[in-house]
Amino acid sequence: MRIGLIGTGRIGSFHAASLARRADAGSLLLADADPGRAARLADRLGATAAPSVEQVFTWGVDALVVTCATEAHAALVVRAVRGGLPVFCEKPLAPDLERTLAVLRAVESAGGTLQLGFMRRFDAGCRTARDLVRSGALGRLHTVRTMTADAAAPPAAYLAGSGGLYRDCMVHDFDVVRWVTGHEPVEVYAAGSDAGDARFREAGDVDTAAALLTLDDGTLVSSTATRCNGAGYDVRMELAGERDQVSSGLGDRTPIASTEPDGPPPAGKPWSGFLERFGPAYEAEMGAFVRLVRGEGPNPCDGREALAAFRVAEACERSRHERRPVRMDELPDL
Repeated sequence: MRIGLIGTGRIGSFHAASLARRADAGSLLLADADPGRAARLADRLGATAAPSVEQVFTWGVDALVVTCATEAHAALVVRAVRGGLPVFCEKPLAPDLERTLAVLRAVESAGGTLQLGFMRRFDAGCRTARDLVRSGALGRLHTVRTMTADAAAPPAAYLAGSGGLYRDCMVHDFDVVRWVTGHEPVEVYAAGSDAGDARFREAGDVDTAAALLTLDDGTLVSSTATRCNGAGYDVRMELAGERDQVSSGLGDRTPIASTEPDGPPPAGKPWSGFLERFGPAYEAEMGAFVRLVRGEGPNPCDGREALAAFRVAEACERSRHERRPVRMDELPDL
């Protein structure tokens, strides 16, 4: 088996290294808009570098991993599934809902296999939280609180094409809420602030955001996110039921300090970023894709699952701009 990977930046390099360590993944063919970058990574991993993206298709692979810039995702995914290739694609599929729906229609028309990159489904804490919720150990779930806080703002060039804080960042919270609870948001109300660095205002984005989601069983979900958490990278989810409550992401590296005299000490080495915090989850995610390609496992996050989270992010953007609650049935769907 040979797997092609297009896009050898930060996340692409991580996935490539993960695949190179797997005996069941076969060989790797790497490509990038910068051929030199792909060649250097291939040398380090003992893989093969293609001189261009086109060669990945003409030389032939058995599956494709898409980790390049967002604007290239849609065309690569559609080309791959029409050629019969299973595809793993980092989110998002496309910058907006209209184009996302078009890609998914093409995937389904071709009968293609598509796995989307929502790595929190593979995080040990999130999986335990899901098991507890689904088993009834917490009792009736009434409140969920999620937070995602980046330690430092991304470059201005990244912000311009990111799709905004809801689509780029909080979409992970929306996905894991659905996956853990087993319930769908029916209404959202969102607000954001661009009071920080001017680069966010210039990109038409916000540096801090909050959203209130109402799920179809009445559970209330508050989700917050910021690009400005100088204490460190912090991703947590709290789930409160009538019988018990739990938190994922709360540990000795969580960048938060207690003000109580007998509280726990501050983190000695707080998480620095998403690759460090979710490294094992990314590894497990790629392992699931290899098993999917080999016919040895199910698809853990197909296109429709990813679409559900993306629609919530879109609803949040609409709510922020229009300053009103938005019902999910206002947005188009497949």
